[in-house]
Amino acid sequence: MSKAQLVITALFVDHQSPAEVAARYGVHRSWVYKLKARHEADGEAGFEPYSRRPKTSPTASSQATVDLILELREKLTNAGLDSGPDTIAWHLRQHHQVTVSRSTISRYLTKSGLVVPEPKKRPKSSYIRFAATLPNETWQSDFTHYRLTEPDGTPGSDTEIISWLDDCSRFALTLTAHLRVTAPIVTATFRAAVAHHGIPASTLTDNGMVYTVRLAGGRGGKTSLEHELRRLHVTQKNSRPNHPTTCGKVERFQQTLKKWLRSQPAQPTTIDELQALLDAFCDEYNHRRPHRSLPHRATPAAIYRSLPKALPSASRDADTHNRIRHDRIDNVGSVTLRVAGRLHHIGIGRTHARTHVILLVQDLDIRIVNAVTGELLRELILDPNRDYQPTRAPKGPTRK
Repeated sequence: MSKAQLVITALFVDHQSPAEVAARYGVHRSWVYKLKARHEADGEAGFEPYSRRPKTSPTASSQATVDLILELREKLTNAGLDSGPDTIAWHLRQHHQVTVSRSTISRYLTKSGLVVPEPKKRPKSSYIRFAATLPNETWQSDFTHYRLTEPDGTPGSDTEIISWLDDCSRFALTLTAHLRVTAPIVTATFRAAVAHHGIPASTLTDNGMVYTVRLAGGRGGKTSLEHELRRLHVTQKNSRPNHPTTCGKVERFQQTLKKWLRSQPAQPTTIDELQALLDAFCDEYNHRRPHRSLPHRATPAAIYRSLPKALPSASRDADTHNRIRHDRIDNVGSVTLRVAGRLHHIGIGRTHARTHVILLVQDLDIRIVNAVTGELLRELILDPNRDYQPTRAPKGPTRK
């Protein structure tokens, strides 16, 4: 029995006074009077704690606003678009001139049973985020699968969709459907994107054989895309194997795309119909859909057009020969390096004899670094007409 029930029993069964009950159970006399009044008014229900909710909430959202939130949630979900609290808040502010906080929208969605809890989902704070600072600084690319539908509604043939996405603005540069994505198709779509949007400074893709052969063990030549990037002085970057989060922006873009495609009432039966849907999605995605990762939930087109475009490095020479050599300085203070079939001796100094070094060679530009400390021991431009490359340091005392 709770203390409140003991107090009521002492009052109405034992007929004790409030002062005696307060002294008996060590409680304040005002609380005894409050329990007595609640018991006389509500009976046994008076033992339950009363709600602390205020009788009026002048700042609460109106029922019309709540209905609009739920209507937008259903509309966006049926359209295959993002329908989270941030997106709903953007639509309320932009299209209905209503400002509601993200937490308020989330509370109404949860109260209506429209939020599925995902306790095992990895928190966003655990990811390391990165993004290019300017449009055309990095383009991401990947391809995904989408199955056509036969006229009778049964699953049809499989197709592949390749996309090129700007890393900074998330702007969809090109989005095309093919029966199979091949290396020539990758190069053709890249050239189409370049023709409309300029040359990027770098690209970022996974290690698919249509993008790069760097993991093929050195067999065969480079892909047509690799040759095209080198010709345009575009830096090619590839993710580590089994690390899809490196290309997370284009992966997330493909998730948004396929969610939108599946929600369309008329599923494509041919490549041309699929391409028409892709063009419609690009227009919606680039120009009207708010993007959560962009400042002020801007559209990708707004960011892409408002910022200056990055350019590739024009100073990179396509014929540069880069080498890295690990060596050790001999007893007389020099290392050897073969250039154009001729062996050259590079002086460093007797004080560094037997020191392990790393030679960073770019054609005739050479840097020699201490392999342990990272100290730069010498930097020179090799003279190919001389065997020994002197240090040009002042001569010390004659050795005895």
